[in-house]
Amino acid sequence: FTPKSGRGLPAVAFGHGWLQPPARYRGLLRHLATWGIVTAAPSTQRGPLASHRLFAADLCTTLDLCVGVRLGDGEVSVDPGRLGLAGHSTGGGCAVLAAATDPRVRAVATLAPAETNPAASAAAARCAMPGLHVGGGQDVIAPPVANAKAIARSWAGPVRLRTLPKATHLGFAEGRHWSQHLLHGRAQHATQRRARALLTAFFLVHLAGEDRYAALLDDGFKAVTLDMSRDR
Repeated sequence: FTPKSGRGLPAVAFGHGWLQPPARYRGLLRHLATWGIVTAAPSTQRGPLASHRLFAADLCTTLDLCVGVRLGDGEVSVDPGRLGLAGHSTGGGCAVLAAATDPRVRAVATLAPAETNPAASAAAARCAMPGLHVGGGQDVIAPPVANAKAIARSWAGPVRLRTLPKATHLGFAEGRHWSQHLLHGRAQHATQRRARALLTAFFLVHLAGEDRYAALLDDGFKAVTLDMSRDR
């Protein structure tokens, strides 16, 4: 998704959750694009035995495409110095793996990040860029105390850890999908609205240089707790 036009825009590659199609994040990706951020989500590694290492590489390749291809009927281009990564569940963990190896990445945001192999919590120690990690208070698959908190604690750069108390693991994904019969939770509109607001503010600050939204990362969001805040 892209704005109608713009030169030197920021771009974010988004990793889908385990078994989830990228279409379940369409609203989030479109929302970011309306704020001037190019978004793209690879539809790879969607099987039950997906490779986390290869999916991380696919996220880096997605950034390559955003930078190397003129988008939006030739009216949109991406600045290679304004790249970010995001993801949900295993896609969030893989975004951390990708950021640890790709020096172009300037910001990373995760939603209910799941642990990966190799471990995202270990890779976080090599991530010096700003990070935002959002957990779901009702998530029994990737509980924030065990996953998002571990990643945030290991994060090498500035980091924020926030929790949506009523969010389930699949609350961040949109619409219906057969996987909700296997995984805990279902789409939650309130969870998605708050996640969109958090990620939009985060990437506007750290990729677009819009410092006026910085305060929203520490407060200003109803029903979202701030569990950890560290600036370096």
